[in-house]
Amino acid sequence: MLQLLSNAMLSLLRRADHSETGQSTAEYALVMISAAAIAGLVLTWAKHTNLIGGLFDTVVHGLLHL
Repeated sequence: MLQLLSNAMLSLLRRADHSETGQSTAEYALVMISAAAIAGLVLTWAKHTNLIGGLFDTVVHGLLHL
């Protein structure tokens, strides 16, 4: 029985694909998810601090008083 299990494991290991096909795609997906999460955190912070509204008001005020 042990020999049968050993042969089955060796057969599976030989058939395993050891190439790195798809690795770049997976890494790219993780980077995109991380960037989206960071952007979401920055936007949430900016919304709660009224930073975007203040920046917009400053720009408009500067343009109107040229």
